[in-house]
Amino acid sequence: MAVVSGLKTYTVDGLGGGVVTNDAAIASGLAFLNAELEKRDPRLLEPLQSVTWPRDIVARTGGGWVEYSGQYFVDYATTGGSDGGIIGGETNDIPVMQANISKDIWKVFTFSNILKVPFVDQAKLQGIGRSLDEILDKGIRLNYNKSIDNIVYVGLPSQSIYGLVNNPSITAMAAPNGASGQSAWANKTPQEILADINTVIETTWANSQYDLTGMANHILIPPAQYGYIATELVSQAGNRSILDYVLENNLAHNQGVDLYIYPSRWCIGAGVGGKDRLVAYVNDEDRVNFDLTVPLSRVMTQPMVTEMAYMTAYAVQFSQVKVLYTQTMVYMDGI
Repeated sequence: MAVVSGLKTYTVDGLGGGVVTNDAAIASGLAFLNAELEKRDPRLLEPLQSVTWPRDIVARTGGGWVEYSGQYFVDYATTGGSDGGIIGGETNDIPVMQANISKDIWKVFTFSNILKVPFVDQAKLQGIGRSLDEILDKGIRLNYNKSIDNIVYVGLPSQSIYGLVNNPSITAMAAPNGASGQSAWANKTPQEILADINTVIETTWANSQYDLTGMANHILIPPAQYGYIATELVSQAGNRSILDYVLENNLAHNQGVDLYIYPSRWCIGAGVGGKDRLVAYVNDEDRVNFDLTVPLSRVMTQPMVTEMAYMTAYAVQFSQVKVLYTQTMVYMDGI
């Protein structure tokens, strides 16, 4: 049976048959407008991205527009005397305390982006309830966070500026081979992985004259290694992962220091010879930090008549990573 409806012809072959339609009518737009048949999601889906610097370092805010960030250090020593300052009743050689004050400086960078909002485009978007200014503002803030992420983790090596994972002043040790003859964690036992963790923790502790505030409490590893220890069980009969086992039995936990282990894509291939790197350090303002002297701000806006657009300048200032005590940080390559 044929049914004619407008410009379309439907052929129906009984109750159990199919319906044959002329798709050309739909393709040409003669059936319905696209918008009438479309389910629209009003959300704007942003690019996939990862920004982790707020988790892995302390940002010291304030200071205004500057060129450098400085930090004073003091060393103590005594002259004269001996035996650790122990004197006798007739002693005339008493140790004299001296202080040596020094200063280190780090570079401060200025980040800036321009937000350009064409008048016509803004007017069009307002007709559908969207703000071009808001869309571009989000893009600038994402770019700003990605720039800080880059400075925090790898810096600008071309300018001898380094970050958390590639600082040449930090001692880099090779991961020892396990019973399998390989150093990669995927080929090591849970006990061998724990031994690697304890090695880097003990190294920072010893380098800090066994000051607990210098014992590493923050460890970054590549996502693949993190995924392995987070999902692999300690034993077939157990219900604990290697990560839980390590967090409960490490040297820092034994000394009352909370240890955190996190995945970081910046550790992939960051080691010597392109090997995956473990980064252990003290995540504390007094050990490692960077300055955010001026937060991201709209510094000026003006209309551009020749371009029929509003131009807004965004600017921010932040410093390079400041490793105040290099002895509280260590790398292990080849995990």
